[in-house]
Amino acid sequence: MDPQRLSNTDLHHLIPSGLKLSSIIGIIGVVLVAIIFWNLWFTVEPEEVGVVFRFGRYVREAPPGLNFKLPDPIEKVVKVPVQRQLKEEFGFRTELAGVRTRYASRDLKNESLMLTGDLNVAVVDWSTQYRIRDPYKFLVRVRDQRATFRDMNEAIMREVVGDKTVNDVLTVGRQEIADEVKTRLQKLCNEYEMGIAVDQVVLQNVNPPDPVKPSFNEVNQAQQEREKMINNAKAAYNRVIPRARGKALQIIEEARGYATERINRAMGDAQFFESIRKAYERSPEVTERRIYLETMDAIYPKIRHKIIVDREIKGLLPLFSMNAGVRP
Repeated sequence: MDPQRLSNTDLHHLIPSGLKLSSIIGIIGVVLVAIIFWNLWFTVEPEEVGVVFRFGRYVREAPPGLNFKLPDPIEKVVKVPVQRQLKEEFGFRTELAGVRTRYASRDLKNESLMLTGDLNVAVVDWSTQYRIRDPYKFLVRVRDQRATFRDMNEAIMREVVGDKTVNDVLTVGRQEIADEVKTRLQKLCNEYEMGIAVDQVVLQNVNPPDPVKPSFNEVNQAQQEREKMINNAKAAYNRVIPRARGKALQIIEEARGYATERINRAMGDAQFFESIRKAYERSPEVTERRIYLETMDAIYPKIRHKIIVDREIKGLLPLFSMNAGVRP
């Protein structure tokens, strides 16, 4: 049968009974209206912001809650988690976080194997935590945002590690490296206008490659033993030297005190003698008598036998036994 020769009667015969063309058109219209109505509203979660594009051009941002828009394909919504802290991992992947975190078993050393400034090799696993600060810049300014951000992380980490020695990377310089990477990464994100705020860069594991781990551990053990011996020597030094210095200062202070005491006593004696001399010059007889009495007062208590006589008596001496009471 030629399709061009089909009449209305033939079309009515082809359509199943009970189903007219107008009914089909009505069903299609209802479906279209339902689809349009369904696309007139959308919900934004509390930690998200809805970015609305009209024919691919940025129009506005929709706050959390129930919002309305023109139906697709006139307006489309991209929800961006601006309040959520996002994380990118390098050298490892977390499959299940919890009390016992489970990591991916595949080899990711191509991300973490790096050359240090002294031409050694280190395996650096790290993670970068960030937030989306500007949804418009995040969606519009850079294409393939996540891949670009990961490439920036790897480039900056390799640059910073390449300026450090292997001992700095593996031991004391880890926090300094993390801070420097965070600063440089934020600066580069601002230059690219990515709308990302870098919160933290954390170095998870920093180790030497597996083939050289035994040798590196031996070197570390030797360094620790050396530090231990140095600390023991410093402890012994701190025990002996300060004590000796304290003893020397004590002796010096005692000598100064003794010298001061002798000087003060000598000056006092000199002043006492000078006062006696001046008193003697004013009244010699009184001074002589006072000196005599003071001398007798100091001598008499030490004499066991005392005989007091008049100086005018003569011939009295033979009457006394001068040896009486004297022990042989």
